Amino acid sequence: MHTVLFLLAIFLLGGLPCVGETARDFTCFQTSRGYEPELDIGSDMAIVYGMGATFPERLESWREQGYAVGMMTGISWGNYDDYYMTEDGFKRDEVQTNKAGRLFMHGNSERVGYNVPTPPYVEYIKERVTPAVDLGARAIFLEEPEYWAECGWSAAFKAEWQRYYDEPWAAPDSSVDAQYRASKLKYHLYYEALREVKEHIKGRAAEQDRVVECHVPTHSLINYAHWRIVSPMSSLMDLNAMDGYIAQVWTGTSRTPNIYRGVRKERTFETAFLEYGQMLSMVRPTGRKVWFLADPIEDNPNYSWNNYKWNYECTIIASLMWPEVSRYEVMPWPSRIFQGSYPKVDMDTVSGDREGIPSEYATQLLTVINALNDMTHDDVSRKAGTEGVGVIVSDSMMFQRAAPHQSDADLGSFYGLALPLLKAGVPVAPAQLETITTQGAFDPYTLLLLTYEGQKPLLPAYHEQLDAWVRQGGLLLCVDDLADPYHHVSEWWNDFGERDAAATTDLYVRLQVDAANAETPQPVGAGFVRVISASPSKLQRDKDGAQTIVKAAEELLALKDIDLETQHYFSIQRGPYLAASVLDESVSDAPLVLTGDFIDLFDPMLPIVKERTLNANERTLLYDIDWARARGITASVLAAAARVRDERAQDDSLRFVVRGPANTTGRARVLLPGKPVAVNTTPEIEVEQEWHEASGTLWLSFPNIARQIQVDIIF
Repeated sequence: MHTVLFLLAIFLLGGLPCVGETARDFTCFQTSRGYEPELDIGSDMAIVYGMGATFPERLESWREQGYAVGMMTGISWGNYDDYYMTEDGFKRDEVQTNKAGRLFMHGNSERVGYNVPTPPYVEYIKERVTPAVDLGARAIFLEEPEYWAECGWSAAFKAEWQRYYDEPWAAPDSSVDAQYRASKLKYHLYYEALREVKEHIKGRAAEQDRVVECHVPTHSLINYAHWRIVSPMSSLMDLNAMDGYIAQVWTGTSRTPNIYRGVRKERTFETAFLEYGQMLSMVRPTGRKVWFLADPIEDNPNYSWNNYKWNYECTIIASLMWPEVSRYEVMPWPSRIFQGSYPKVDMDTVSGDREGIPSEYATQLLTVINALNDMTHDDVSRKAGTEGVGVIVSDSMMFQRAAPHQSDADLGSFYGLALPLLKAGVPVAPAQLETITTQGAFDPYTLLLLTYEGQKPLLPAYHEQLDAWVRQGGLLLCVDDLADPYHHVSEWWNDFGERDAAATTDLYVRLQVDAANAETPQPVGAGFVRVISASPSKLQRDKDGAQTIVKAAEELLALKDIDLETQHYFSIQRGPYLAASVLDESVSDAPLVLTGDFIDLFDPMLPIVKERTLNANERTLLYDIDWARARGITASVLAAAARVRDERAQDDSLRFVVRGPANTTGRARVLLPGKPVAVNTTPEIEVEQEWHEASGTLWLSFPNIARQIQVDIIF
């Protein structure tokens, strides 16, 4: 739709611009706006959101400023009035609908609904993305394939049920079997929708002798299950046209409260750590791309800047703990960050006392963003507890989230296993069950924790591979009291209702484990299996439940002569960057003291720090100057609140270019072999400078002007 207009726009713009397929894409952001100097944050790629008459101009405005360009649009919702508005009014039948007849709309919109991906809708989305291919977008991002668990009553869904199952629709809340089948259908519908749209994009690009990447920005499986949303998640890795994900993990998802030792509260760092880990788990075996997102604010506009800042630091540090990933969406919607205003007091929606972003927070963000552009380093060292421990997760976590029996609302089936070890400093990794059939996918794990409370195995092949993994030396801890009614849905493990068997039965038969007598570990080949007949959801509510999990893990690891090492913090060094987080509710209340020659990247003044002390629930991001010196670096920009490019060091000078958004303060900390004799800029701007003799660094402060500033330092 509107293809002719877009092709005309190409002609008027002087033909198809050069895309630069080999340009960097390690950092990106998404925006619905065209280029504005206040939004010029200097990432590799600008992802322009939403089609429409202004899309060509918006896309080209970012490309003209040197950005690689992509396009993003919603796959389950969007400003699609030309589809949903008909002569008869709003097309209600295709909007996700619950039992009470409520239409599920996006946010507070009255016209943007969560759709049922019917064949006509999929064809519409194909038309919608075609102009983006034609205009030279290097990648297309189809955002958030989401189907709400409590929905399933719309006319369109009923028709899809009939078509898929070849039988009359059953109300999803009529039985656990109906709910499970409804969720499987929702999962399938968005898998097929994305398959068709992505294949269309690839085909259209091939006609032009081009390659356009296809990615899906999506919340983590953990969050979708917690928020009661169904999405195709790991199944998308089966698509040849699927190039990767943006892991949409941010304050809004990670501050969702969970329960540990009976206490329900926000645990943003821990939740983010697990969410990022789950998204990586889906992608790691395939080698495809994944960007980790962090948001300096969140969708809820009623918190203060201090609240946003604290939670942002939690998510940034959590993302850095996974060194396999060095791609980042540094923020969504820079306009709402650099141009928005928020309450001075949390949740104050009455006084109208609001403020724009504090100058120092803007400078801190720009410093972190510039560091994220430089996170690809081979020398990585993570300090944590015992490595190689995983908690198995399955996409089916999303299938048990609504009536007639919603699995634990606090997602205790997962957090009841993961938090006890994570809080003890063990870097627990969610292990995506659906990847186990990919060779080597489970090689990183020594110990796996598994429950089928709240989730079920989608295929018998997963048990075949899990059996082989144990027999090759793996340690498996199964925690399940078999009380989950979804054990009895009509599925493969009970011959589709022909016999009474739980999902664990098939696994125990393969392993030749007597579950009734497996409270002590049983040898299976070169590995061991232990069964705890308890509910993880109940254990999380018991103040002593966490210790049950930790002790069982410790005993299993001892069978392989592995000590369960615990500590009260995580830290990681990625090249010169040192990130650390001290846990609360952990094995110690002692502070963590970091000593060295550092630049504090969370401090907008970029001070030199010799000692950094972190107490419980505190985090830091530091630049290690000694790392640079050890590698013979004598002249270089070590940190900056602007994008740094084109560094050129000579015997007596250092030249580089900085660029940052207008109306922000740029700062830099530059390593030099001696005190500089001159600092010159082109164009000429006012620059504050201060030489720090002890560290051999020059501190600079200057206005960002959304233009390249060439800095020449003579020494």
